[in-house]
Amino acid sequence: MADPSSYRPKPGQIPDSPGVYRFRDEHRRVIYVGKAKSLRQRLANYFQDLAGLHPRTRTMVTTAASVEWTVVSTEVEALQLEYSWIKEYDPRFNVKYRDDKSYPYLAVTMNEEFPRVQVMRGHKKKGVRYFGPYAHAWAIRDTVDLLLRVFPVRTCSAGVFKNAARTGRPCLLGYIGKCSAPCVGRVSAEEHRELAEDFSDFMAGRTGAYLRRLEKQMMEAAEEMEYERAARLRDDIEALKKAMEKNAVVLADATDADLIAVAEDELEAAVQIFHVRGGRVRGQRGWVTDKVEEITTGALVEHALQQLYGEETGDAVPKEVLVPALPELLEPVQEWLTGRRGSNVSLRIPQRGDKRALMETVERNAQQALVLHKTKRASDLTTRSRALEEIADALELDSAPLRIECYDISHLQGDDVVASMVVFEDGLQRKSEYRRFQIKGFEGQDDVRSMHEVITRRFRRYLAEKERTGEWTDGETGDGETDGEIGNGNTLTEDDGRPKRFAYPPQLVVVDGGQPQVAAAKRALDELGIDDIAVCGLAKRLEEVWLPDQDDPVVLPRTSEGLYLLQRVRDEAHRFAITYQRTKRAKRFRAGPLDDVPGLGDTRKQALIKHFGSVKKLRSATIDQICEVPGIGRKTAETIAVALAQAAPAAPAVNTATGEIMEDEEVGAPETTAGSPGEPVTAGAPDERRGQEP
Repeated sequence: MADPSSYRPKPGQIPDSPGVYRFRDEHRRVIYVGKAKSLRQRLANYFQDLAGLHPRTRTMVTTAASVEWTVVSTEVEALQLEYSWIKEYDPRFNVKYRDDKSYPYLAVTMNEEFPRVQVMRGHKKKGVRYFGPYAHAWAIRDTVDLLLRVFPVRTCSAGVFKNAARTGRPCLLGYIGKCSAPCVGRVSAEEHRELAEDFSDFMAGRTGAYLRRLEKQMMEAAEEMEYERAARLRDDIEALKKAMEKNAVVLADATDADLIAVAEDELEAAVQIFHVRGGRVRGQRGWVTDKVEEITTGALVEHALQQLYGEETGDAVPKEVLVPALPELLEPVQEWLTGRRGSNVSLRIPQRGDKRALMETVERNAQQALVLHKTKRASDLTTRSRALEEIADALELDSAPLRIECYDISHLQGDDVVASMVVFEDGLQRKSEYRRFQIKGFEGQDDVRSMHEVITRRFRRYLAEKERTGEWTDGETGDGETDGEIGNGNTLTEDDGRPKRFAYPPQLVVVDGGQPQVAAAKRALDELGIDDIAVCGLAKRLEEVWLPDQDDPVVLPRTSEGLYLLQRVRDEAHRFAITYQRTKRAKRFRAGPLDDVPGLGDTRKQALIKHFGSVKKLRSATIDQICEVPGIGRKTAETIAVALAQAAPAAPAVNTATGEIMEDEEVGAPETTAGSPGEPVTAGAPDERRGQEP
């Protein structure tokens, strides 16, 4: 525990201007990021008598070992920089909202030639229009199914679309009238895009004008005695009205607004957001956070606004945001929101009327979410604690293993040998700590030797980090090799406060396997001089737990929570390893002779294939003909010609479904995959056997 006075800056050193400050611990990790209108006044609050500080603030300043700051011109810049640094450094003492799920959106891919309607999760992509978020994916599919009758937009994947275009036959939706079938030319690209734009306008809330237009067309068709067309338009109108009924009107003036409510207690806070577009609730989402610092409701609202709109621009930021309490620095936040939207944004507390009544509904949802979260967490915490205690008792550990790392090896008959490392902390997955390894010390199939290599590399990096931070200085720490693990960044020695890759040791190492794998892992730790980390293995056949230097396994009861936790850890390591192995295998299968040409990137490879049509024709081309391709000089052309001449022609591909020998024209094209024609390679289903095809 550090004494804050040991790193307190002198009063004259701190500027009296807006800025962002960072507290770092003794290992230079950033543990807290904050902003201030006046850095001098704000930082002075942290260095008063410890007895006068809030307990959480006291914990933060005694954990820290230094403080630094960055001066900015305006409070808006401070807000933007604070958000960027919180995302970059993930400080442990900052408020971080946790989604209890990945919310699905209804997306229209306007960035494609033939826009597609689909369910999307995760990060938003440029050129895609999003609607939502929705609580459930099935709610999106129900809405889309109703609207496709009126707006027959493409919903199929790229593989299905290309296959239909190749065969000249549309999919089932094309036959039943729920797709305009642009794949076979029933409508042009321009006509299909108009359908997608109409669909997007309807989802955005511009429904009245479109319904009136359909009603007018229905009346005209009836007057002209085109009764079948009139009946079809009538059914279209009913389908649209049914889709609209799924989102009840909550604000009569067709308001676009987001309503944010907060429910909190001393330890946690729940945030609920209702997205209202065109007066209707179009989406809902919620977050829960631990209150790791002393924080007001206004500050919670400010952090929620940063989380909600930090990556958004344009219409994704509504004209009006209704909140239960205003941030302390209201004008900078409002100016920041206005900049994100590109026009004025009103941030206020609703006082009366429909908006106040709707805010009360959102607040009730937030209260229920907090109660449900606490109920689940209490149950989960009890179960996880019991599981960790059972593992500690069974393995005769001094304390419960709060951090568990599990390792698995995966390969396909000795090719593409990889390993995975998954991390569970307090019985929960810590996916940001997962790591992947390529086995490079030898070739071929040897799970025991692979396990020894992976454990050695992982803990050699751990010892190197301990030496760098001064935690461990006695003895040999390895040669500082670069292992090639796939993770965040490429080095452990950068002194920037970002979370390190191998800085934290586990209390328990679990390996997927029996006695041989456990012995290899223990031998690797012994060679590195590490004797304070327990090792065990979980054999898949009988779910036996093996310990080093013991002839008999530890058998946990089938109903044991400890065994269930070990199984979850082992299965997650297996899933992560086989997903990586299949990705590498698919990449190897897609490789062609052009991949061996030095300095030839994807863009020029695609230009060559597009110009000649296939690798076969490129192989027979002269150097002068290769030079005709834009971006290919004579020296590069000569290199390509030599590489293709040395590469043996690939064996003809065979369609395993029909037995047909595929034309060589397709072999080596950059877009070919290892799967069936027109379909992507799938990776890592949980029920796959290790290194085997399912």
